Amino acid sequence: MRLVFTVTLTNGRRFGVQPGETVLEAAQRAGIALPYSCRAGVCGSCKATLIEGRCHYPRNPPAALDARDRVQHAVLLCQAVPLTDLVVKAREVTSVEDIARRQLDVQVNRKWQLAPDVIGLHLLPAPGEPRLNWLPGQYLDVLLDEGRRRPFSIANGPQANGVIELHVRHVAGGGFTSWVSDVLKEGDALRIEGPLGTFVPREDSERPMIFMAGGTGFAPVKAILEHFLALDTRRSMDLYWGARSAADLYLRAHAEQWAAMAHDLRFHAVLSDPEQADMAGLRAGLVHDAVLENHPDLSGHDVYMSGPPAMIDAGRRLFVDAGLPEDRLYFDSFEYAPDVLAQILAGRAGITA
Repeated sequence: MRLVFTVTLTNGRRFGVQPGETVLEAAQRAGIALPYSCRAGVCGSCKATLIEGRCHYPRNPPAALDARDRVQHAVLLCQAVPLTDLVVKAREVTSVEDIARRQLDVQVNRKWQLAPDVIGLHLLPAPGEPRLNWLPGQYLDVLLDEGRRRPFSIANGPQANGVIELHVRHVAGGGFTSWVSDVLKEGDALRIEGPLGTFVPREDSERPMIFMAGGTGFAPVKAILEHFLALDTRRSMDLYWGARSAADLYLRAHAEQWAAMAHDLRFHAVLSDPEQADMAGLRAGLVHDAVLENHPDLSGHDVYMSGPPAMIDAGRRLFVDAGLPEDRLYFDSFEYAPDVLAQILAGRAGITA
């Protein structure tokens, strides 16, 4: 194995980088868990500070870096390929380092309708397969033919029977999600790989927590929040869930039950469509604005957020401006795979996504 450059983290840990490899890929190969989510340069989860050295972005442009980030020598580790040896200041998520990532066959144990365009799935390991281990908030890839993958957040924590819960939104023009909605049935087999991602609970804090979800971004937030509830945490928690219509808040009753039973948890449902909000008697507006209206000073909080890239981008900028230290902002962003986006734009049909 020919190594080209060495990356040194400011805590002293070092790892080598192979030709054409990104810093994140090299760290994962070395068993070092650096934060990441989308792996496409979009979400900014893997942002770090470059102390010494040079890198470039031969795959995707670092879309998550703004002018302020560049002035502060920020880099995106999921896209950065070294041009020299590097010294990098980056957060580590050591809690995920000892969990093996692997592939396994699973069977659909249950399929049900969560919302008009959201399917719930329970997956169980196929006979003879050891159950998957993961931390609440992580995700998995469903493996398709021709090397294609579809990432889905896991909506529950590890269970003794190995059940994995997914919330799959049907995307118009997205062949795989159409297949899940219309064709996939209980008893069918899938192949998956996981666990992936570093959107996991941080237990080394007593600060109040804010959870913000957009659409099916509720899935990993649900898993993390259930983890803290199971721990009987005494920390204050606020859950904000934003959607367009009341039907999109597909586990609203579940969240309301948490708020009724938990020691110090408040649930805030927010609808972006004013007419829908008025009809449902719910708060209208954008979910990140609702957070800031209630918490204009975030300097004393930990924030977990998951949802579409536009929501994540707004939260990243506005929450830091409201005093939240960036290293206490944990997030998971989902993005369409390139072939899905191309198919959606082209308006093609069929199970090719």
